[in-house]
Amino acid sequence: MFALSLPRSLPRLLAALMLCLMAGMAAAQSGDPLLARFLPKADPAALAEGADGFGPIRPDTPVAPLLREGEQIGHVFLTSDFVGTTGYSGKPIHTLVAVDEDARILGVELVKHSEPIVLIGIPEREIREMMQGYRGVSLVEEAAAGGSAHDLEIISGATVTIMVIDDSIIRSGLKVARRLGLGGLAPQVETGPHFTLRDDAPVPESWMQMEGNGTVRRLSLDVGQVNAAFEAVDDPRAAERPLAEAPETTFIDMQMALVSVPPIGQAILGAAEYANLADWLEEGEHAIAVLGRGLYSFKGSGYVRGGIFDRIVLIQDDVSVRFRDRGHRRMGPVALEDAPEFTERDLFRIPADSGFDPTRPFRLQLLVHREVAAIEKVFTTFDLGYQLPQAFLRPVAAPAAPVADPEQEAAAQSALWQRIWADKTVEVTVLGAMIAVLTLAFFFQMQLTRSERAVRLFRYGFLTVTLVFLGWYANAQLSVVNLMALFGALTTDFSWQAFLLDPLTFILWFSVAAALLFWGRGAYCGWLCPFGALQELTNHAARRLGVPQIRLPWGLHERLWAVKYMIFLGLFGVSLASIEQAEKLAEVEPFKTAIILNFVRAWPFVAYAAALLIAGLFVERFYCRYLCPLGAALAIPARLRMFDWLKRYKECGSPCQTCAHECMVGAIHPTGEINPNECLNCMHCQVLYQSTSKCPVVIKKLKRKGSSSDPAAFLAKRDGLQNHPNLTKP
Repeated sequence: MFALSLPRSLPRLLAALMLCLMAGMAAAQSGDPLLARFLPKADPAALAEGADGFGPIRPDTPVAPLLREGEQIGHVFLTSDFVGTTGYSGKPIHTLVAVDEDARILGVELVKHSEPIVLIGIPEREIREMMQGYRGVSLVEEAAAGGSAHDLEIISGATVTIMVIDDSIIRSGLKVARRLGLGGLAPQVETGPHFTLRDDAPVPESWMQMEGNGTVRRLSLDVGQVNAAFEAVDDPRAAERPLAEAPETTFIDMQMALVSVPPIGQAILGAAEYANLADWLEEGEHAIAVLGRGLYSFKGSGYVRGGIFDRIVLIQDDVSVRFRDRGHRRMGPVALEDAPEFTERDLFRIPADSGFDPTRPFRLQLLVHREVAAIEKVFTTFDLGYQLPQAFLRPVAAPAAPVADPEQEAAAQSALWQRIWADKTVEVTVLGAMIAVLTLAFFFQMQLTRSERAVRLFRYGFLTVTLVFLGWYANAQLSVVNLMALFGALTTDFSWQAFLLDPLTFILWFSVAAALLFWGRGAYCGWLCPFGALQELTNHAARRLGVPQIRLPWGLHERLWAVKYMIFLGLFGVSLASIEQAEKLAEVEPFKTAIILNFVRAWPFVAYAAALLIAGLFVERFYCRYLCPLGAALAIPARLRMFDWLKRYKECGSPCQTCAHECMVGAIHPTGEINPNECLNCMHCQVLYQSTSKCPVVIKKLKRKGSSSDPAAFLAKRDGLQNHPNLTKP
């Protein structure tokens, strides 16, 4: 049959298309900076008010002057010339940025990208408004705050893309500002002596000794100092509400030590608690102990709600570390007898990928607020500087050359995706639990399917979680666009970073790849696809309301299977010529409209998605059966699965047609075979396999058993078998 023979010709087609793609790629190589390609088409006025032209690109770095009436007012560069962060599509997001001599951003313009969520679905107005927010951002302040001095405006449904754009703008801006010396910023050149931690440093004997040699550093503020600091801020309302306590009252006495250094940790924590700290820290991680007393808490209570300690931040050059509740532990009493009494004692973990160097100076910045209105606050900051004493450091030879840019870029990209994963901890945990539950259900499906009611409750409960949590809440809807992006990455410069930017999508694809070897495409299409869940749940509701169900003739139904394969191959072919055009054509998938954007979209898209759902009220999973290109792509390798978990009797299909009649997607042939390309692993056929009221084989077995022990039961089962509606009549 055509639908089953289609995959056999696919390898030859893909090989031919691959050769064409490689030839095109080889012809497109160029060594010129990307700025030279995009600058002639750019509008200077979009980058800065009154700008009317660009000067020639500098020979030493891909930066061009921004001109107004012939005079230079700034510098223009392309982010992708300086940083390699790729978007969700696996390709760079090309953004033009203009900065002035004070290292302030004049303007930003998105010039080229391959991000599906921005190509279609997000209004262009929202992107422009987000870009306007970068005007006036000071790169000098960003350098001091480790890139976190500005507020990032997230657009719903495009979180990953916006974070990638932001990372590219700030990191490339800092590189350009330092390279050109803008705003007084100088290139980061490692000068002076280099150190490593000593293994044989002595353990301090007293708190007084550690305070004296700088092992413990202190920030002490009284009420008078804090009132004076708020008098100096721009908002006069802060000075009008001074603290009422006496000026010499301790506002905060905060002390800090780097307790991941073994001698320091052993002295402050004691042997037992230091051992617990060492077990808590992973390789490359460090920890500080922060202790405090006075009127003000360095922790506050905001972390209880948001999980982030927003009053303190560790800063070292461009590195900034904000502490979260999972990187925090309460600390017991200080082990040294002469240590002061503190009301707050806490340990904070510094991640290994943060770029923190314990041998170099850093500071802990304390944020102090003052309420000036009912829901309004004014803020000021104080710094607690820290540098390990020389007793804990050993000089080493300076490196012959600075760290290579590719390594720095890889570290920065790794930090970005790890930050995204950390922010998605709850979602990742729930998805992991869902996959674990589904895996157990598949492995023990014969036990589960003994009860039709149990399977029904489990299935509709699971699909509800898939739709509401994975779909509408977490936007974890796979798409054929993901496959096209993966193929594009494999044929160019493959990088895991592009796929790690979206944790849930990465986990889903990883689980889909594993499930294809065990169960075929049904593990995802039948259970973890939010739009599939929406179709099935709405069809179930329609059945309860009496909506008639349409069953297409088998010949027509089987031929319509081929449509989704044609759609997939068409999209794949177009993607080889233009990934952007293929992503637009991928709107044949209603996922973005119905799941990602919750139907808040232009009416043609909403009408299309609604039409598919309405069709699904009469033909269950209409879109999955005949149109879904993602389903077709997953069905192609479905025949590679290693196991056949679905049990069948030799009588299935001849004479019994029960499973074929009740299969929700018509994946069972009249001859009894289950088509793995179409099966969604709903387990209903396994319920029927064990049914004592619907399966003729089971009824016949019961009849034989009951004929000798219970004549009444024998007659009942015999009559039921003779009148069974799904037996093929002779």
